[in-house]
Amino acid sequence: MPYIKTKLPNNGKKAFQVLMESLKIPINEAQRLIDKKRLFCNGNLVEEKNKILNGIVELIVYENHPRGVEIVFENEDFAVLEKPSGVLSHPNGRHCQYSLSDEIWHLWGKQACIAHRLDKETSGLILVTKNKNAQIEFKTMFEKRQIQKEYLALVSGKIEKNFKIDACIDLIQNYDDVKTRMQICEKGKKALTEFEILNFFPKYNCTLLLCKPLTGRQHQIRIHLYHAKYPILGDPLYGLKKEEIEAILDGKINSSERIRLTGAKRLCLHANALKFTFKNDQFIINSKKNIENEFIQILHI
Repeated sequence: MPYIKTKLPNNGKKAFQVLMESLKIPINEAQRLIDKKRLFCNGNLVEEKNKILNGIVELIVYENHPRGVEIVFENEDFAVLEKPSGVLSHPNGRHCQYSLSDEIWHLWGKQACIAHRLDKETSGLILVTKNKNAQIEFKTMFEKRQIQKEYLALVSGKIEKNFKIDACIDLIQNYDDVKTRMQICEKGKKALTEFEILNFFPKYNCTLLLCKPLTGRQHQIRIHLYHAKYPILGDPLYGLKKEEIEAILDGKINSSERIRLTGAKRLCLHANALKFTFKNDQFIINSKKNIENEFIQILHI
C-alpha cells in the first residue's frame, strides 16, 4: 500500500514539535499534516497541534512504488515526463495504489511537484518542478498563459476544414449527473480552442486533430469537441449515460464493451508539446511517442 503508518520518536512533546523534530520540517508543514489527519498517538487520531503526545506516535506517509517513467527533458529546475494514460497525476486518497507522484518523489524527493493538471486518461507531457522557486515561477507562467500547450486528439467523423471554438465552460449543475462533467454555459468561464486537421482515416471514419487550448479550463478540449459533434474517441464522460460512465470509471466493463460505447479502449487525447521561455531560454519540448499509431491500435481488440 502506498500509504503506510510509520513510527516516530517521541519524548512527551507537543504534536507539532514531534513532527518538526522528527521530519525536520517547519511548523506550518507540521500543522498541515495534523490538519490532513495523518498523525496518531496510541492508535487515536491527533487533531490538536499543541496536544502532548505520550506513547506510540505514528504518521501516515506515502511510500513510493515506482514502476519507471520516461523523462523527455530535464535540467536543474524542472523535468518533463511522458505520463501514460490511466495514471493519476496525484494520489487521490488512501486507497490509491499508484500515481505519477511515486515516480516524481522517487526521482527528486518530496520537494518536487507537478506544475499543471493532466486528466487520468490523458497521456503525454507533464511538467515537474524540482524546487520551490521553479514551482512559484511556473505556476505564475501557467496562470498568465505564458506556456503554450498542444494536444493531439483522434475524433469521430471527417472534418473538412480547420476551426475554432469560443464557448464558455462551467461545471454541470445537475446533481444527479457525474460530478466531474463540464458543460457549455453562457455564464461560465471563457474558453477558446483552435483545431487543425492533421490526418483522416477513412477505414475508421476518424480525424486526427492538433488542438491548441488558448485558455486552461477543465476538460476544455473534450467538451469543446463534443459540443462541435466531433467527440474524442474513447471519452468515458461525454456523450454517455450516467450508468455507462460509472461502469467505465469503476472498471466494470471489458475493452470490447468500452470500444462499443466510446470507440476506443482509452481516451484518444495526448499532450504533445510544451512551448515557453524560462530564465531567458526558449523551450520547445515535444512528445517522443508515435501517438498516431498508438491511437489506431486502441480502436480495436
